[in-house]
Amino acid sequence: ALLKLGFVAALATKLSDTCASEIGKAYGKTTYLITTMRLVPPGTEGAVSLEGTAAGAVGSVVLTAFAAAVGLLGAAPLVPSLVCIAAAFVATNVESVIGAVAQDKYVWLTNELVNGIMTVVGAAVGIGLATLI
Repeated sequence: ALLKLGFVAALATKLSDTCASEIGKAYGKTTYLITTMRLVPPGTEGAVSLEGTAAGAVGSVVLTAFAAAVGLLGAAPLVPSLVCIAAAFVATNVESVIGAVAQDKYVWLTNELVNGIMTVVGAAVGIGLATLI
């Protein structure tokens, strides 16, 4: 059950990040650097916007709801679903922090690597939260 939850949390994290990034770049009215809350142009590594954050939340809810509907989160999926959504939110923001703090400093820290790290963080946070509850 924990591995399935981690799987769903990882996928919810990735969809959350994709929705947040794409909607934030396209429709974000005001973008802030997550570490300083300083105004920055849309598309800046580590930038967040209300529109992108909301889109990311919707993405994680949709994916988690689908996973619950097909039985990946067990017979009583409410709490596991909330755990997956929370894990996706945390991991997506961790990705923004990594982008803001480190991505420009290290040439080897590519978007793909940061996305991989973020996805693992989503799974780990989901499993960690589930074991605490």
